[in-house]
Amino acid sequence: MEPVPRVLCTEAAAQLVGQLRARHGPVLFHQSGGCCDGSTPMCFPQGEFIVGDRDVHLGEIAGAPFYISESQFEYWQHTQLLIDVVPGQGGMFSLDNGTGRRFLVRSRIYTDDEAARLAPPRHGPASAGLEGERPLAG
Repeated sequence: MEPVPRVLCTEAAAQLVGQLRARHGPVLFHQSGGCCDGSTPMCFPQGEFIVGDRDVHLGEIAGAPFYISESQFEYWQHTQLLIDVVPGQGGMFSLDNGTGRRFLVRSRIYTDDEAARLAPPRHGPASAGLEGERPLAG
């Protein structure tokens, strides 16, 4: 049985990711939960954002790795994230800024069956083609 994805995206988000990738090359997402643009998933060129050893890899959306800070993961570990696009300005440093659209997180709580089929979360940037991904302790 297939593991349940921790992060998905809408077709609109996939199209914007494709446009950003065409303009900037490979991209990745990070959800920090910080005070500045903290509720907005940020899109960065791979290689221009350093994924931390404690960041949690949730999966990929439209071929782009998606990470979340460990502290945010603690809050959101029981929810599946759906990345969507809405009109507006993106995060200050996010590649969607200036496109007239911004990425937005929607979420829902997993069913008991889905929660039982989640793959273990992993730390680090290996799935972005970098070294260092390892299982979460615990």
